[in-house]
Formats: sequence, structure tokens, C-alpha cells
Amino acid sequence: MKQKTESQTGAGVAAAPHGEGADMLRDVRRPAPQEFDIRIAADGSWYHEGGLIARPALVKLFASVLRREPDDSYWLVTPVERGRIDVDDVPFIVIAAECEGDGRDQMIRLWTNVEDEFILDSDHPLVMRPSPDGDDLRPYVTVRPGLEARLARPVFYELAARAVEGPEGRSGVWSASAFFSLEGTPA
Repeated sequence: MKQKTESQTGAGVAAAPHGEGADMLRDVRRPAPQEFDIRIAADGSWYHEGGLIARPALVKLFASVLRREPDDSYWLVTPVERGRIDVDDVPFIVIAAECEGDGRDQMIRLWTNVEDEFILDSDHPLVMRPSPDGDDLRPYVTVRPGLEARLARPVFYELAARAVEGPEGRSGVWSASAFFSLEGTPA
């Protein structure tokens, strides 16, 4: 039977500077940050170097690798590139809604400008909050963890037409057994 040498067993080898190696692998796999000259306008349009990105498939591809960091910065992240981008308000716009059922049994399905589809529910809540300029309240919904969409005005009006009085006497809509106020939070 062949004995393993010290170098084969790892004995006598200094500990990795990043712990057990997992941190080192993460650091190696994480590409160096870059600044991409990409901006998402408040209307959901994407721009590169000031020019409109007119190909919907390219916008959808970029949207699929979009991430938001805890410091509220937005990044496009792939296995080989990681670049910061600018977002005027939120990256997506809800452009369509479909309502099924009534009352607490109602289900509201939403679609974004980049073809995300989801049910308005506790994982995808709707909130009313001030616009970036602070002039008025606007409806926002979580699309994916850390990423939100603003409801387009026609979609908001469609939901407002279905509004009922909720548990706290506020006007809103039910979806997936949860109530979502279409009014601002009480002062």
C-alpha cells in the first residue's frame, strides 16, 4: 500500500488567506467592477452612450442579468463582466394587468416592459411611495428580489377601477389573498 506524502495530504501547508478556500473561489469568480455607460430612463427606455437601445431582445438580455446592491446601485452581472449602470427611477415598467376573480379570491397577473410575468402577491407586493422628485405618490411593485417596476398610468387606473375598501378602510385591491392599498401610507 502506497503512503501519501505530506504534500498530498495537505499537512504542513499554510492555511489559505481567505479561510477554507470558498472566499478565494468567490473572489476569483467575481469579475472586476466596471462602469458601463448604460442608463435606464424613468420611462423604462434603455440607453447606451446616450443612444437608445432599440432592440427589445438586447434590452431583455440586459434585464436578465440586472442586479441591485444593498447600497441601491444597479449592476449588470455576468460570469465574466460586472458593470455599474444608472437608473433614473426603477428599471422596469408594468405595462399590462389581467384580473381574475373577485374580492379576496382575485388574482392579478402583471407584465413588465421586458416580459417579466408574475402575480401580485406577498412576494411581489405593490406599494405607494413618493416619486424620485417627491411631487406625488406612485405605485411600485417588486419584480425580482431587489428590483422593482413602476405601474404605467393605464395599469394603475385599471387597478383603481377595481378598488374596494380594505381592512383598514383604505382603497385598494386584493390579489392572492393579500390586500394592496392604492393610497399613500397614513401620516
